[in-house]
Amino acid sequence: MQKLSAEELLAQYARGRRDFREVDLTAAYLFEANLAEIDLTGSDLTNAHLPYADLSQATLQDTVLTNVELSNSQLYRTNFAGAKMQGANLSRANLRRANLTQAELSEANLDSADLRNANLQGARLSWATLLRAELAGAELAQADLQGANFFRAQNVDFADAQLDHTTTFPDGHRQPEPTSSE
Repeated sequence: MQKLSAEELLAQYARGRRDFREVDLTAAYLFEANLAEIDLTGSDLTNAHLPYADLSQATLQDTVLTNVELSNSQLYRTNFAGAKMQGANLSRANLRRANLTQAELSEANLDSADLRNANLQGARLSWATLLRAELAGAELAQADLQGANFFRAQNVDFADAQLDHTTTFPDGHRQPEPTSSE
């Protein structure tokens, strides 16, 4: 995996390059970067700083985004299929129509994120925060929602999602804990 600095990435992107598959951008500082339609498939962006960035229609399939800062970012139609996003900050991000199938989003912050028509099938959202998130048309089939907090989230369809007694629903309640029969 080729190590690339934020400056090198931005310079090459400005010259028209969009294919940056399998590059190492760990801890890269890319505040407000415009990287629409970039391909970062299989890259490592662990601890990268990208708030207010534009990654619309980008490909981040199977990318490592552990503890990445993507708050307030434009991620419209971005492909995060299979991405590792544990602990990522996606608060207030525009994730409309994003592909998050099989993405690892455990302990991610999706507070006030726009997830309208996003595909979260099979995603792992255990212990993720989705306070006030907008999920109209979002697909959560087979998503792991154990411990996820949906308090005040809007338009959530839990059909076929994996819930348990630790999942917090939009109205603040949880399912009763199963009782053991003796």
